[in-house]
Amino acid sequence: MLLTSSAYFIFLAGLFLLYWPVARWRTLCLALILFANYFFYAKWDLFYLALIPVASLIDFLIGLGLERWKSRWLLGLSLLMNVGLLAVFKYLPEASPWGAFPVGLSFYTFQSISYTFDIYRRDGKATRSPLAYLAAVSFFPTILSGPITRPIQLIPQLEKFKQLLPVDGGRALFLIGLGVAKKFMIADYLGENLVNRVFDFPNLYTGFEVLVAVYAYAFQLYYDFSGYTDVAMGSALLLGLKLPPNFNAPYSASNLSDFWRRWHITLSNWLRDYVYFSFPGLRGKTMPYLALIVTMLVGGVWHGNSWNFLIWGALHGLGLALYRAWQQHSRWHLPALGGVLVTFHFVCLAWVFFRAATLEAAMMVLERIGSLTFSAANISMPVALILSIAALGHFVSKQWFERCRDFFAGTPFFVQAALLMLLMIGLQYIAATGAAPFIYTRF
Repeated sequence: MLLTSSAYFIFLAGLFLLYWPVARWRTLCLALILFANYFFYAKWDLFYLALIPVASLIDFLIGLGLERWKSRWLLGLSLLMNVGLLAVFKYLPEASPWGAFPVGLSFYTFQSISYTFDIYRRDGKATRSPLAYLAAVSFFPTILSGPITRPIQLIPQLEKFKQLLPVDGGRALFLIGLGVAKKFMIADYLGENLVNRVFDFPNLYTGFEVLVAVYAYAFQLYYDFSGYTDVAMGSALLLGLKLPPNFNAPYSASNLSDFWRRWHITLSNWLRDYVYFSFPGLRGKTMPYLALIVTMLVGGVWHGNSWNFLIWGALHGLGLALYRAWQQHSRWHLPALGGVLVTFHFVCLAWVFFRAATLEAAMMVLERIGSLTFSAANISMPVALILSIAALGHFVSKQWFERCRDFFAGTPFFVQAALLMLLMIGLQYIAATGAAPFIYTRF
């Protein structure tokens, strides 16, 4: 059940209509969300109905234990279970008796680990309600591709009495419509009409065309992933819940550290808080650099069992370490525009390894770019136009975005519904073959 499918929107509308009449009764409200979570999982894989509840109950009990005893053994048990789930299903599929990787397990385990870590560090308190914990750690909008939502932050929202203000309802619908438009009009179009073709057969294209395809992939991935985030945030807001932001114009970053404060923000913060800050000796001279490299290697491995992801993580780790050294020991800095261009091209270089199916395919893409051959015969005018719109749209100011959102939210409900209906009809007409799966659901 993709978040852009008609089945999902029927599911969301049904949940909305059932949810608000019982919102004042906390237990019924939590039970309904938990049922919706597991129903959503079951549409992907029935095995979720056994795996996720059992693992969640174990972490709930560990959380209660950590609240009473600050025990490294209990924290280690939580880590062993969650990392073990990833190891068996994601990195050692031959060891799994089911032979398949449950969709969303990567995001679930990171959310679950954050809960026990936060309690161990006394950054939050364990909930006494198993319903609240199970509903929070498996919240359906976030489980496939984030944002990585820490249960410590979501549980208080679930446990409070909520009211849906008209302005929040309008903002929710705006986010959902925006996310679907990003997915259909930009991400899927660029992927289908340029990116997939070039990365599958780079030798058939000139160096310039391959370079343009790499740029196109950077924006395809951004609009695909941020589109999912918008739909997830809008879905949660329809239920009176606010999810953390996940993107902030990442390609306008002036350095690599700034990029990771803007790209996949919840993953960046997770890696910082639970991997980087777990290293001893961060006040020393060499450990901060080593910790940056190892942290990004963990981020790479989290994405998948592939040399390409390891190289992607290593590139970002080395880049962050070099930037830190330069920042501390050099008085010379690039002008703002120069920093943006250098950072963007470094990120695009790393995206080649992230996107290519194999290491050999990534090297072939780089070789074609290095050939310096020029022709734009395979880049159609519609593709060039959509890529230009994607680039310009990325740099829309936050104030302008908020004005558009609030203007939409301030219109009458029937106007909002009519605009969304027209948008959905138009997008279905444009994407006659349907939407491709969101890229990050495979991680």
